[in-house]
This record gives sequence, C-alpha cells and structure tokens, in this order.
Amino acid sequence: MDTQGYQAAPDMVRALGRVAVFMGGDSAERDVSLKSGNAVLAALQSAGVDAYGVDVRGCLLRTVDHPEFDRVFIALHGRGGEDGTLQAILSQAGIPYTGSEMLASALAMDKLRTKYVFEGCGLPTPKFRAMGAVSEVDDILGGLSLPLSVKPSREGSSIGIRKVTSRDELAEAYLEASALDPLVLVEEWVEGPEFTVSLLQDQALPAIGLSTDHVFYDYEAKYEADDTRYRIPCGLDPDTELQLQHLALEAFRVVGCRTWGRVDIMQDSAGGFWLLEVNTVPGMTDHSLVPMSAKAAGISFEELVVRILKDTLEGSHA
Repeated sequence: MDTQGYQAAPDMVRALGRVAVFMGGDSAERDVSLKSGNAVLAALQSAGVDAYGVDVRGCLLRTVDHPEFDRVFIALHGRGGEDGTLQAILSQAGIPYTGSEMLASALAMDKLRTKYVFEGCGLPTPKFRAMGAVSEVDDILGGLSLPLSVKPSREGSSIGIRKVTSRDELAEAYLEASALDPLVLVEEWVEGPEFTVSLLQDQALPAIGLSTDHVFYDYEAKYEADDTRYRIPCGLDPDTELQLQHLALEAFRVVGCRTWGRVDIMQDSAGGFWLLEVNTVPGMTDHSLVPMSAKAAGISFEELVVRILKDTLEGSHA
C-alpha cells in the first residue's frame, strides 16, 4: 500500500511504547485479516512506531499471558477478534486496544441484533426477520416480500450472504447460512446503489459509492475482483451526501462504537437510505474502503493507522 512519508511525533512514539498488531486468527476471515494486519504493521513501522505482528491462533487468553507489548492494534476480522471476545480479555488485563469496546463490538458483529437496535431507535433499516429452521420459510414469506437477502448473523466480509427470489432459494440459502451460524437474518432486498461511510474519531469521511457486476458487493467483489467500481466523490449532491454521513454517524453512535469503523447503507429508487450494518474492524487491505475514504480526505494510510492507535492514549479501554 502506498505511503506518503508520514511520521508520528517522537513524544507520541514514546507514549505508545511497543505495539502488537493482532491479525490472522481462526475465523472464516483469516486470510483477509492477515492482509489487513500486515498492511497496518508496515504502515506503523514506516511511521516510526515500534510495532510487530502477532498471528493470533487458538486460545485468546494466551495473548495476555506475560505480554511483551504495551497496547494492541486489532486487525482481527470476524469471530474472536471483532465480536467482543478479544476486547473483553484485553480490557480485563488492562491492555489498551484500538476500536470499539466489548459491548459495541459484540452487538455490531451480530447483524440481527444490530437491526433490532436500529429499529428501536427509529433508524431506517430494511424489513427483516430472524430465521431458525427451514420449516419457517412460509412464515417468513408471509411477512417479507421477495427478493430477500439471507445472511449468517455473525459473519463478516459478506461470507454466506445470498440473494433469493423464490421459496426454494430461501430454503437453500437458509441451509447454507445456518451452516456458518445458527442465527440467520433474512431481510428485504433494497434495489439501488450501495454506499459506505467510514468513521474516524467521531467524524464521517467522504462517502464511497459502490458498483459491481456481481449480484451484490460480495466477498470476491470486495477482495479479489479488479472490476469493482468505487466512486469518490460518491455521486450524490453535497446535501444528500451530508444526510448520508449523518445517518452513518447516528448508526455508529447508537451501537456504541468508537474511534473508527464503517457503516454500509443502501439507497432505494425513491432516494431513501437504508442501514445494513456497522463494521467495527473493517478491512485494511489494498482493496479496502476505509483507507480509500481516508485518502480522499487527504489522510495517508500511515497517518490513518497512527490516528486510530492514538486513541488508545486518550482514555484506555481498560
């Protein structure tokens, strides 16, 4: 990933001490996490921070057994690293770490319960239901209109998500999603452009408009395809983009997130915005959206990761 010669201030480097970049892990997002973690590590080192990488495998409790670091940059995606488990362990051990705390991390990782919060707070989100068995297909179709999106509630990177347009497809998609997570979210499909808004230190960065030849912005479109189209500026007029950014910030706040993250939003044919989910440890690869948005705001990748890490000095999570 390109760097722009950003250097952290010497007093900040001293205050940060030794930084462990946690990456890898055992989740379905391991490969993406390794790419994110290595990119973050290279940028921190380039900025002058004393950082090293840790591929976290197995029991997370071992990460705080005689640690050789002062704080942690979490680049672990998915279960174990993004769902509040690691955050709880580091908090209990008194070790500062980047990003959201335990409760917000656990909530945001659970797409279904995040939508309950959106709904309860009056924020727009597509109509949805929880699905727990194939036998619920007719009940689901009685309350929701096709096409539908079927998702494992607690996976990331669009893993296991499928668009369905019929009863049989809904049954098949449920079985596929439930193999990854017994908690399955079914929501009405919003036809229209997709946007993502990155948040950094309680401010919204420039929104990105997404388009792909895939059925939706899936795993391949996110991390592997070279024909995914990213629009910065996002294609909205300034007032509408500001409305989008305000909605993303509100969603981020009601879930209880802090420091940095990303909110994914759809726009329907009438121009209305619909919240999909909040990401508390977004990807930081060469295809990733947060670095792209930061660059559009004049923030280099090195500065971005140092600013995220700096928040661990301003009131530890412990």
